[in-house]
Amino acid sequence: MTQVTYTIEEQQQGERIDKALSSIQSEWSRTQIGNWISEGVIKVNGDAVKAKYKVKAGDIIAIDVPEVEELDVVPEDLALDIVYEDAHVLVVNKPKGMVVHPAPGHMGGTLVNGLMYHCKDLSGINGVLRPGIVHRIDKDTSGLLMVAKNDTAHESLVNQLVNKTVTRKYIALVHGHIAHDKGTIDAPIGRDQKDRQKQAVVDNGKHAVTHFQVVERFGDYTLVECRLETGRTHQIRVHMNYIGFPLVGDPKYGPKKTIDFGGQVLHAATLGFDHPSSGEYLEFETPLPADYEQLLNDLRNRH
Repeated sequence: MTQVTYTIEEQQQGERIDKALSSIQSEWSRTQIGNWISEGVIKVNGDAVKAKYKVKAGDIIAIDVPEVEELDVVPEDLALDIVYEDAHVLVVNKPKGMVVHPAPGHMGGTLVNGLMYHCKDLSGINGVLRPGIVHRIDKDTSGLLMVAKNDTAHESLVNQLVNKTVTRKYIALVHGHIAHDKGTIDAPIGRDQKDRQKQAVVDNGKHAVTHFQVVERFGDYTLVECRLETGRTHQIRVHMNYIGFPLVGDPKYGPKKTIDFGGQVLHAATLGFDHPSSGEYLEFETPLPADYEQLLNDLRNRH
């Protein structure tokens, strides 16, 4: 059993404990957190609480994360692009089209299947089907992910995400001509009330901030670098659509008339974090995939 502790900040004051914890650690569902509360593995300032408990600034929440069940995931010898690896952490460049972790109906060919084959010493803190996974990117988004190889590293990396000290920059191609060179989108994200399969900007959503800067313009398209301050589900896709510049090829949030790219044109290009053991700041960059570069060259040739 591994104990993880969090201190509630002022902006979370008054939230139900399950909502507060799911916003701190997005990999935990509110259902899972509710189960842990009922099992007594979550304590606030040393005491057990009910799921309806509303947190206060300064509350110290301790979670005795249960031991991981035996993993029912088949290791697969997949061609992984490992950018960096040591005894504590691994950085992988995920290709477009690869699912990060198994789910019902999609139990094979995932990044986790490949990681299980590549190294046996992954953090178990994130549950049965998500060993080592600290954060994730969508199936059709390519680019860099950090993976924890032990529970201490996992806790360190998660805390860095919570404290917004991880550098995450994405290159996105969007519809429309963005006239200004840079901007910040500060708009809360939650589940779309009309379509439960989508996220949307909603009044009672989780705090979400995306900074963007124009890299290149192609008439009716703009290439932007998006820097995540927070990491909500589909954040860049939702935020860019919200301000009127949806991602090219995005089947969920983009227009029906778009470039057929087999998914959103989005690449996690830069990832930086403090090493969980040494404390040294590490930053990695990976170039755009060949099909992404070809698309940009085609647009350049049109203009």
